[in-house]
Amino acid sequence: MDLTAYRTVGRSGLVVSPLALGTMTFGTPRWGVDEAGARTLFDTYLGQGGNFIDSADIYSGGASEAMVGRFIADAGVRDQVVLATKFGFNGSASPLAAQAGRPGNPNAGGAGAKNIHRALDASLKRLGTDYIDLYWMHIWDGVTPVEEIMHTLGDLVRAGKIRYFAFSDMPAWLAMKAATIASERRVPGPVAMQLEYSLVARDIEREHVPAALEAGMAVMPWSPLAGGFLSGKYQRGQSSGAGRLGGANPFGDSKFTDKNWAILDVLAEVAAEQERAPAQLALAWLLGRPGVGSVLVGASTLAQLNDNLAALGCTLTPAQRARLDAVSAMVPGFTDSLASPAIRRMVFGGHAVRGWGE
Repeated sequence: MDLTAYRTVGRSGLVVSPLALGTMTFGTPRWGVDEAGARTLFDTYLGQGGNFIDSADIYSGGASEAMVGRFIADAGVRDQVVLATKFGFNGSASPLAAQAGRPGNPNAGGAGAKNIHRALDASLKRLGTDYIDLYWMHIWDGVTPVEEIMHTLGDLVRAGKIRYFAFSDMPAWLAMKAATIASERRVPGPVAMQLEYSLVARDIEREHVPAALEAGMAVMPWSPLAGGFLSGKYQRGQSSGAGRLGGANPFGDSKFTDKNWAILDVLAEVAAEQERAPAQLALAWLLGRPGVGSVLVGASTLAQLNDNLAALGCTLTPAQRARLDAVSAMVPGFTDSLASPAIRRMVFGGHAVRGWGE
């Protein structure tokens, strides 16, 4: 497999590479990359056949979108690139920046119609384009009814300002309700879910992945290497220092747990058997999970990007995959047992009944 092993985004006609280039590092201080470095990453990714670029209006205060727009224009590849960006976080009081003074404008954030139109117009201007291929709701605000979200985004599809839309970081029930509304009304619906997913973050397998499979939405994992934890660059007892997980970060110390260290140990063993980097095997494991479409990878150096792209050449043996599955498995909860073979035999009078698609 390589970046030209294209697939569709869920049950849609949008064709993308198996790895998407995330641009959160573009222009981001400390663990990010400057414009010259970002252009090198962009050019390298496209040069190897990649076509899926993912940004957001909140990344580096809009600088990421502006860089991406310039790179696409300079390369003359707007028709070839699948350009994705996001709305949802507040445009006047970003949580990624230190804020001073009075609070920001509440209507400059969220999933209401007023903010969606504001955010999209601003993104189009920064990106230097008149349409977005895939527009993500970056996060649900917990307030806006799904009917309003669907109506607003559907209107934007019909107006040609966006081609498709999808949801990120939302409850599974919300995405499923949106997909149901779209199916029943024969209107545009979400084509994907973007969620944290990795060997050390498998909780979306309980509700989100089944919902995505049922509704024809692709799962697009973010942080597939758990903020760099699965690269193997951190050591036990280390919860600060260099790297994205050092100092202030969205994960805090949550990745430095006994279970995660055990997962990393098995990952390192499998990587040694394959003579590959741990990060490559972590990505290969994720690419083989049910429902996963394109995996979002980011980088701050060319070496990191090339290391990630090399994951497309990795193949886990069934035994190796089973070891990684076992060590990273979630502790079963009540809902996990509801579709278990034991419960099914109980329901069907002691018989093992196989369902459609199993």
